[in-house]
Amino acid sequence: MFKKIATFHSPFKEKFGIPRQAGLIEGLPGYISFEKPYDNPEAIRGLEDFDYIWIIWQSRDTATSLTVRPPRLGGNKRMGVFATRSPFRPNPLCLSCVKIHHIEQERCIIHVVGADILDGTAILDIKPYIPYSDAHPEARGGFTDNTQWQTLNVDIPQTVAGQCTRYGIPTDILQQILSQDPRPHFHNDPERIYGMTYKDCEVKFRVADGTAHVLSVTEKPGKKTMC
Repeated sequence: MFKKIATFHSPFKEKFGIPRQAGLIEGLPGYISFEKPYDNPEAIRGLEDFDYIWIIWQSRDTATSLTVRPPRLGGNKRMGVFATRSPFRPNPLCLSCVKIHHIEQERCIIHVVGADILDGTAILDIKPYIPYSDAHPEARGGFTDNTQWQTLNVDIPQTVAGQCTRYGIPTDILQQILSQDPRPHFHNDPERIYGMTYKDCEVKFRVADGTAHVLSVTEKPGKKTMC
């Protein structure tokens, strides 16, 4: 039986738009707040000497098949679940490596950047990243070695950039998120408008000719944007 030790706090309130791997959006903010009795500075003593941590977290998805369709393969080709890092797994456990931005030692809060984790996600464990044993740059990467992610250009008009400023959304972070193309890869309708939640705002965009055109950034009804 696993115990929840902490909660992850992210600008992403919904799954759509979350980076498909940790580290893709280097400046994407988030933080970890610990549950009792783990909200004790003694529990993270020494962690300030590390640059990265592994987060073991509980997925809200469950596996319904032994195969999944990795987005990197276009969402059409199936691979074995254990040959992927899909969140749809027999046991709902996922792993993310994120960079420590800073630590509030007394409040026992770890601020990180680059996570691929939904707001409110339960964290089951945290371990320091150790370069001499965790880094293997010569290792083969399976199907990821033979496929290249097609990124998008991103157009944020000046009026929309003003909306971003109003709601405290950094345009550089938004640009990086959309450049990773959050759409299902079998979607290819240049007239289709997508809505992505970031903080408590809705970002609307469409994609045509390899460019994501941001149409608007508006506060969602009944929400108070936390900046």
